[in-house]
Amino acid sequence: MDDALRQAVTLLNNATRVVVLTGAGVSKESGIPTFRDAQTGLWARYDPTQLATPEAFRRDPKLVWDFYEFRREVMRPAQPNPAHVALAQLERRVPQFTLITQNVDDLHERAGSIHIIRLHGQIHRNKCFNACQGEPTYIDVAALARDRAAGPPTCPHCGAFVRPDIVWFGEGLPAQALSAAQSASAAAEVMLIVGTSGMVTPAADLPYIARQSGAALIEFNPLPSAITPIVNLHFAEAAGVALPRLITALEERRGE
Repeated sequence: MDDALRQAVTLLNNATRVVVLTGAGVSKESGIPTFRDAQTGLWARYDPTQLATPEAFRRDPKLVWDFYEFRREVMRPAQPNPAHVALAQLERRVPQFTLITQNVDDLHERAGSIHIIRLHGQIHRNKCFNACQGEPTYIDVAALARDRAAGPPTCPHCGAFVRPDIVWFGEGLPAQALSAAQSASAAAEVMLIVGTSGMVTPAADLPYIARQSGAALIEFNPLPSAITPIVNLHFAEAAGVALPRLITALEERRGE
């Protein structure tokens, strides 16, 4: 066991409150492209403001809906990778564990993670654009009779268009989720930062909150990120490699 891994094991063995922050790098290891990576083919000619803002949806709801239907189709074959599985295993070891994710897929849940805070929503879920029954007003699109080639369906309550339940550019994060993420970060003894660039706020602020509250920060990212300068340990390799190795080392320490 190398020194960095030994330190990580010691920190986690002594911690009762662990928080994990995950970003696009974790999903990318399962073959899910990032937002900009998904802008291939005919989508490459569009600026993000034409595809991922409330204004874009008002202007051309079919264009935006079709882009997200394309993204959903691309995501559909993806399966949880070893990093997702390792984080679910870690959750079972820690008395107080919170997983905060910026990702909009459902791979953490499918891997077995339970205590998840979603900062940017869930792409496979849909809601009323007008939030007519409160925010969010979830709509089961599969239960609606509609022409799938016609663009977004309409809300059965008010007739407004249905949109993906994700945070678009220019929108605030869900207040309850952000507050819970900030509170968990402030209470953490150890925070794992996995596959995130640290460039998108307010999610990128969470490691700073944890650090200011005395938490140890452990980063898993093949490349340095904006957060790297403040972390205690940095594992410069894919999360799907480093996290299973960490879980194995934790199990070995437990067996000693």
